This record gives sequence, C-alpha cells and structure tokens, in this order.
Amino acid sequence: MIFGRIKSVDAILATAERKSLHRTLGAFQLTLFGIGCVIGTGIFVLTAAGAQKAGPGLMLAFAIAGAICIVAALCYAEIASMMPVAGSAYTYTYSVMGELLAWTVGWALILEYAVAASAVAVGWSGYFTGTILNQFLGIHLPAALSSAPLALGGAPGGIINLPAVIISLLITWLLMIGTTESARVNAVLVLIKVTALTAFIVLTLPSDQFSTANFNPFLPAGLFGGFGSGVGAVGAAATIFFAYVGFDAVSTAAEETKNPQRNVPIGLIGSLLFCTVFYILVAAGAVGTIGGQPIMGPGGIPFPAGSEELARQCAMAEYSQMLVCSNEALAHVLRAIGFGTVGNLLGIAAFIALPSVILILLFGQTRIFFVMSRDGLLPDGLSKIHPKWKTPYIVTALTGGAVAFAAAFLPVGKLADIANAGTLYAFMMVAIAVMMLRKTEAARIRSFKTPMLWLVGPATILGCVFLFFNLPFEAMIVLPVWGAVGLVIYYLYGYRNSHMGRGIEEVNEASLSELEPKVPGTE
Repeated sequence: MIFGRIKSVDAILATAERKSLHRTLGAFQLTLFGIGCVIGTGIFVLTAAGAQKAGPGLMLAFAIAGAICIVAALCYAEIASMMPVAGSAYTYTYSVMGELLAWTVGWALILEYAVAASAVAVGWSGYFTGTILNQFLGIHLPAALSSAPLALGGAPGGIINLPAVIISLLITWLLMIGTTESARVNAVLVLIKVTALTAFIVLTLPSDQFSTANFNPFLPAGLFGGFGSGVGAVGAAATIFFAYVGFDAVSTAAEETKNPQRNVPIGLIGSLLFCTVFYILVAAGAVGTIGGQPIMGPGGIPFPAGSEELARQCAMAEYSQMLVCSNEALAHVLRAIGFGTVGNLLGIAAFIALPSVILILLFGQTRIFFVMSRDGLLPDGLSKIHPKWKTPYIVTALTGGAVAFAAAFLPVGKLADIANAGTLYAFMMVAIAVMMLRKTEAARIRSFKTPMLWLVGPATILGCVFLFFNLPFEAMIVLPVWGAVGLVIYYLYGYRNSHMGRGIEEVNEASLSELEPKVPGTE
C-alpha cells in the first residue's frame, strides 16, 4: 500500500532527539525574528499588483491574508515543536499521511520556492532599473532587456528581463560555492527594510497630498471578483499572501524558546499582527497620496495584473504614472509627492535587501530537493555534495537555471500567484497533519500545542482553499498540472526507488547541518 509508506515520527526524531537545544529565546526576541522573516518582497514588489486587483481595498486584502496566516502559523508551531527537523511540510506529511501525499507536498514546495525566487528577482530588477540605473546613473535600459515579452504580461517591446536573469544566476553561483550569510548581516538587512517602510509611512500619511477622496470607491472590483478571476479584495489577498510567507521560520524556533506554550504564540501572532498593521499603513499611504484605483477593462472589471492588456494601458501617457503601473511602487510614490531623495533611498534599500531573499528561497528549495533525493524519491545524483564547496551543487545549478528562465520571461504578479498556489497547498496539508497527529500521536510530547485546534485547524484548511480558488485561473491550473508531472516522475522513479519502499529507513537529518551555506530563515 502506497499510503502505508509512513515514515514514523520516532525515525524522524531519532537524530533530533540526540541534540540538546538550549532554550534562550523570549517572546520579544521571537516577535522581532518573525518581523524580520516576514517583511520583504511582497510589500516592496506586489503593492502595484495588489492595487490593480483591489484598488484601495488593498488594505482589506492585507488583513484577510494576515488572518489566514495567523491560524496557519499556529498549526506550524505545534508540528515544528514535535519534529524540529529538515524537510518542512514534506517531512510532516510523510510522518502521518504517507509517501504519496508527502511527495505531492514536496513537489509543490519545489514549485513554491523556485517560482517565489523568480518573483523576487523580477521585483529586484524593477528597483535596479528604476532607481540605480535611471535615477543615479542616468542609464535607461531598453524594454527589450528589462522586461518580459508583452504577450506574457511584460512591457511593449520587452524580450527578456536581463537584470532578473543576472541576479538569479549570481545568487545561484554564491549558493554553489557555499557563501554563508551571517545572522549579523541578516539583522542589518532587516533593519534596512523596516527603516525604509517606516520612513514611507511617516512621509505619506501626514502628507498634504494625502486625501480621503483617493479611497473612493473603496472596492472598485468588489469584495469577490468571482471564481478564477483573481480580482477584488479577496483576489488581491490571494496574491499578496506572498507578502507573509516566511513566518513558519518562527515556528521552527519552538525547541529553543523559553516557555514555548506562552512565547511561541506571542511571537507568531505578534509578528504577524505587526506586519499586517504595517502593511495596511503602507497601503494607506500609497493610495491616499497618489491614488490606487485600478485600470478598468470591459465591463468595469480591472485588467488582470501582469496581462498584456494592462501593459498596453500602462504604456500610455495618461496611465504611466499610476501606482498600478509602477515596477518600484513605493519609491515611485515618494518621488511623486516630492520626496525624490528618500524615494531613491528606499529603492536602494530594496536593491540591497531583496537579493538575500532570493538566496534564502533558493536555499529552501534545494533543501527540499535534497531531502527528497536522500529519501530515494529523486535520483541520488541530485543530492551529490561538492567535495570542496560542501553544497548540493547539481540541484542548486538546476534550480538556479529554472529560476533565471522564469524570471526572464514572466512578470512578478503572475509568478507570485503561481508560488502562492503551492504554498497554500502545503499549509493546508500541515493543518491536516496536525489534526491527525493529535489522534495518532496523542501521547507525544509537544512543547507547544495549538490552542482550540478544533477551530484553528479547519479554519486554516478553509482559508487556504478559499484563497486558492480566488487566484487567477491560470495560476490555479499550474498546481494540478505540475502535480500531474510530479506523479508521473514518482511512479516512474520514486515509487520503485524509495528507501521506505525498499525497507531502508535512514535517519540522518543531521547531515543537512553539514551543508553550506547555513542561512537563517527569512522571507
């Protein structure tokens, strides 16, 4: 029985239980860590795409996405406290629902991390071309070299997003040779991001150009845009869900937290609430100063974000300066209200901070690939470690090439939607796993237990399904197509070569700790 191939929690924990983790983290430290993990790509890059879907209702969209993340985070916290090991949702699913479903989760995570890295690369490209090249160096990179083709949602005249390709390949190279990103550097980058967004809020909300008239109508596309439309406040929430990904890194710190029953939920909910309020204020500042109404198409429905139709409209002089048309939304807003220098500094902050996000996403993707290969579900060659660099260089190179290709030819909004599809599926499976483990492993020690799991678990599942069906149809269809390809690979290779299927139950999670780079989790 395929569903009978369950990797026992005891086997998964065998190595982890030999380690003694020192509990040093308090609620405040966890909250700060969570803020650093969450604030990143989404708010810098997806504000324009979100406004095109929801208009001023973008603020409501951030609240909806944040609420679903909070219940998902509580589920992650319990299961991570039980199994503080590598593999994320893939390993969790393997422990309770079996190999086949674990494969589908791992395969979805591969899609999530790789596509998310592509989205960040495209977002970085917008700040690089808009701030570094245009504003500081006076160089105007032609659309042919800075945008995806028009037919795929890029700008008129676009052929390839060359800066996105270059940064993707550069980060891939750094990962292959084993460059380590220290916690101190990471902390500096977090400080840069938070300072930049705080400056944006301080300069926009009290601005003389801030007008409540810009919020009318608040929901120009309605609350629900309809199945597969990807518009409306809920459609925008499904896209900007990307802005919250990374919070699960907080849950992995449960084993090193003092009084985890109290401090883990404070850290999780506190950081997510802070980021949600932060995001809403940023959205309010952007919309209130220069307006955030979408560009409407036939029938009063917004043109899809990242579509050829929207790109044509944004190329017209009357729309080119709108928030929804900017590739560097927050810097654009500050320039438009007379704070050009600060806007450029914010662009520099994004330019500096976003490459670390690409690095961490690529690192996470290769780690999932590595664990699946080590379990025999993918060829052993993919988990081959370079003798000098001590990195899984083959899978890193393959992943980096795929990330660069997607970044070259797709706009950021479409990439974020595709990444979210995989993320939502993984989060849903974690919620199911937590509820099942309450039954199958009731006696297992948990340093953190999700409060009111009878409510939080189903709420996570329903919330993830709800957002998934409010993604654009083309993003929804990618996940089952990708999953079908994965199932073919599984039955042709993984099913026959699985270590569990062959009676080999290796537990060497510690081997991952020997890999470089040792990158702290963040989004």
